[in-house]
Amino acid sequence: MRQSNQGNLPAAMLVLALLMLWQIVAMGMDAAYILPGPVQVVLRLWELRVPLFCVHLPATMAVVGVGLVISVVLGLGLAVLMDGHPAAEKALYPLIIASQTIPTTALAPLFVLWFGYGLWSKVLVTVLMTFFPITITVFDGFRSVKTEMIELLFTFGADKQQIFRKLKLPAVLPYFFSAIKMSVPLSIIGAAIGEWLGAQRGLGYFSRRMMTQLDGAGVFAPILLLSVAAMILVAIVSIIEKCVITKEAVLGEAPIYVAKEKRSSKKRNVTA
Repeated sequence: MRQSNQGNLPAAMLVLALLMLWQIVAMGMDAAYILPGPVQVVLRLWELRVPLFCVHLPATMAVVGVGLVISVVLGLGLAVLMDGHPAAEKALYPLIIASQTIPTTALAPLFVLWFGYGLWSKVLVTVLMTFFPITITVFDGFRSVKTEMIELLFTFGADKQQIFRKLKLPAVLPYFFSAIKMSVPLSIIGAAIGEWLGAQRGLGYFSRRMMTQLDGAGVFAPILLLSVAAMILVAIVSIIEKCVITKEAVLGEAPIYVAKEKRSSKKRNVTA
């Protein structure tokens, strides 16, 4: 615990230094409608706490949640498909890469035009930004499994399902959680972009509305809330990752154990 606190000290000092620099620059500019100081932003956040926390934050988190679930299902499905079928990899991989060359800000107005100001126009923007890191990172995790280990398990009679469950799945877990931690901030950004360009509620919509009123602190308040929400979600994912990876580490000898058991069984049969 003490080492953990000492490890967090440099980060806390850096954040404090940046906040102080921000405050000094804002005081020097003396133009709160352009660059408010962090103190002004926090005070404005407190003043607007009722609409922000009760109306706009739940709307944004709904978009983030639905978008992340769809992205995880889509990303895992594509990664498993490309891992199991080389033809699918050759067909899908270039399309997945090409999907990231299209500017999100160009597609978001089209989604609003097609699906209106409801939930799904923002969800599509979120999915477009988040499924890519999940797909590519998980697929790289599958490819990181050594061919020698796969061949070893095949030699001792393991089928494809056993190899996937006992070897590939534990190997891909760190990649999966890394992808989720990358996708969480991206999903929040995607939701904010969708709300900024076309929505009736949400933190992105609220920030744009404050901008039209030249309320600099009001613009930064939902941005601060989005940042805090992203950090909390990433911290939750990190805690889950530690629990799952620790459990898998305890069971990490499963593939070797299966191979040894099969080898011992063959030796007993030969002896008999």
